[in-house]
Amino acid sequence: MRILLTNDDGIHAEGLEALETIARTLTDDIWVCAPEYEQSGASRALTLSDPIRVRTLDPRRFATTGTPTDCVMMAVTELMGGLRPDLVLSGVNRGANLAEDVTMSGTVAGAIEGMALGVPSIALSQMSWPIPGQSFSEHDLFAPAIHFAPGIIKKVMETGWTKDVILNVNFPARPIADITEVEVTRQTFRDIHVRQAEKRTDLRGRDYYWMGFRQERSVPADGTDLKAIYEGRISVTPLHIDLTHRETLHALKGVLGGAPPKG
Repeated sequence: MRILLTNDDGIHAEGLEALETIARTLTDDIWVCAPEYEQSGASRALTLSDPIRVRTLDPRRFATTGTPTDCVMMAVTELMGGLRPDLVLSGVNRGANLAEDVTMSGTVAGAIEGMALGVPSIALSQMSWPIPGQSFSEHDLFAPAIHFAPGIIKKVMETGWTKDVILNVNFPARPIADITEVEVTRQTFRDIHVRQAEKRTDLRGRDYYWMGFRQERSVPADGTDLKAIYEGRISVTPLHIDLTHRETLHALKGVLGGAPPKG
């Protein structure tokens, strides 16, 4: 099996090292194409107004100045020399990609690009909020993903899944012994707004803003990705890019259609 690895945290990220460890349990035919610099929050952005530079680190390892989407597209169409991967793995992201955040995630976008190119693709993320009373070193942080991901990947690759779907896998930040369940979940939407722009002042007295997230938890429903992670279960969510809301589609058909309404 030939596996292509990418991420949005950059070529030097600890999570990419963890992903390589995971991939090595599955195959020796591993290719890596990741951003030169962190591209968190890049979503499915393509670099269209600037040239993309590629740095070859070894014959199967590349860093680019582009986004995760750029990386996967370039690897599959250019850098792998005509060889197609059998699987794209994106991650392991430092921090979960859950709920509405999946639409902004570069990690999820890397997997979506693989899917768009006809390759089964999985996004993997490791929750980085320690549970109360426990702390994790950087090495310990990715231990759940390293331990559990190989078995999950092997299982889903054996059974397969729908071609226009990616699997979004999130691991809780708990000791391995405390993680005893995998739950197949649906994407949810938070009942609170956690994104914020924090205003700061530089040394020249000029204002600037730092974007980030408040570490507040919503109250999610059973069966959702957030609920599973909050309760210490591994969350596996099938995602696709058809954003059509079917109920509204059918409702609007009774309102609009035929000749345009007069103003």
